[in-house]
Amino acid sequence: MNATTYGLDVAKHVFQMYWVDVQTGEIANRRFRRDELIAFLAQRPAGRVALEACGSAHWWARKIKAIGHEVVLLHAKFIRPFVQTNKTDAADARAIWTAVQQPGMRTVATKTEDQQAMLGLHRMRSLLIKFRTMQVNQLRGLLYEFGVSFRAGRAACLTEMRTRMPELEDVLPGTMFSSLCDQLRRIDGIEQDIDQLEKQISGWNKQEAACQAIAAMPGANTIVQLCFAPPSPNFAS
Repeated sequence: MNATTYGLDVAKHVFQMYWVDVQTGEIANRRFRRDELIAFLAQRPAGRVALEACGSAHWWARKIKAIGHEVVLLHAKFIRPFVQTNKTDAADARAIWTAVQQPGMRTVATKTEDQQAMLGLHRMRSLLIKFRTMQVNQLRGLLYEFGVSFRAGRAACLTEMRTRMPELEDVLPGTMFSSLCDQLRRIDGIEQDIDQLEKQISGWNKQEAACQAIAAMPGANTIVQLCFAPPSPNFAS
């Protein structure tokens, strides 16, 4: 007998699930709280649960797999065409259920806890780099208002700025120079945080066979390896 397929729309507190009973043909579209959902699925025969690959979806995928169900993650752009009415939780759950049954539907690989952690470090690093760039650009613009210009490029600008501090102290008002010193110390702290994150990412990459294979490709660097590495059987689900 075919296993039941469920379309699950996840959220923070309330979850909507759509399915068709394989024995009776009865259609269900029910709302669950978090604890109710886990208890319900734990009592059901092993089936296939489809989710949109959105926030917390990988955690839910691991949780549902642990109680014996197959889990399929779908990209949101493949689900959207199957929403037939106004966008609601119930409509989304049915759209997920419909989408997963389409022939050749592309899926998203479930990430392990370690992979999610490393991707989290990537996001932290990206945000810190953005902060650093914004900080340097602001200082460059503010100092230009006082007739001071620097070489192009972040590293070159910071190096020149630091070597010209005696000159800047004479040119700038006291309050501006004091704030410049504070901002440069802040940039130093951001760069230390970025370096620490890159060390953690690189250390993890060196332990993963998939990352090592990608690293052997011409042009690949340690920061991008994780983004392209597939889930590894070495991880615990």
